[in-house]
Amino acid sequence: MTDPHQRFLEECEREVAAQGEDARLKALTRDWFTAANAAKYSYHFSWLGRPIIQYPQDIVAFQELIWTVKPDVIVETGIAHGGSLILSASLLAMLDLFEAAQAGEKLDPAAPKRKVIGVDIDIRQHNREAIEAHPLAQRITMLQGSSVDSGIVEQVRALVGDARTVLVSLDSNHTHEHVLAELEAYAPMVSVGSYCVVFDTVIEDLPEDMFADRPWSRGNNAKTAVREFLASNNRFAIDKAVENKLLITVAPDGFLKRIG
Repeated sequence: MTDPHQRFLEECEREVAAQGEDARLKALTRDWFTAANAAKYSYHFSWLGRPIIQYPQDIVAFQELIWTVKPDVIVETGIAHGGSLILSASLLAMLDLFEAAQAGEKLDPAAPKRKVIGVDIDIRQHNREAIEAHPLAQRITMLQGSSVDSGIVEQVRALVGDARTVLVSLDSNHTHEHVLAELEAYAPMVSVGSYCVVFDTVIEDLPEDMFADRPWSRGNNAKTAVREFLASNNRFAIDKAVENKLLITVAPDGFLKRIG
């Protein structure tokens, strides 16, 4: 007989699967998302003092992935105000704290075990200064340059080193060409069982006129890049359970789990 916690998890799994098949619920979600996105909903949140520009649902999902995967290194493309870097650093700090407590050890704040690597083509000086002044800055390394530049990719690979467990988050330029190049460069760094999270795949599902001032659009975005990448790569699979649970997410079909 399964224990009560396991029964609860199994019940949740069935409910999540049902959500994913509920056409009415998905339509309501899509309508709300379109209206909220027009109001720049995702710009209004912060994490430990830094703007994060993410939906709260995706923040929670990212937390769940990190707790499950327990990565040694998180690689992020796209920095902006730094909120996502701070989110990752804080969650990795908690993992280190929990593991040290379980082992009866004391943490050395000057030598954090887990780290975050952030890449952005333009790290604004005021954002860099704020991130470097943050209490979690010691866990963060920032690289300025195009995330698909071979020199930057090699720097990231060197910083990742021989880390056992690696998670990647792609959230920079959302054009098809750029995201596909990012996937080809960074997906191989992801460890088996971990994730490459591709943000803003939702662009493909939103009204065309919502991105008139951006270089991406329907047919030219992160989701189309994911489709092309997966068509020739069987080492990753879309984890639909994450999307079905969230419903509200900027990353439909973007939670890619490495399976081989």
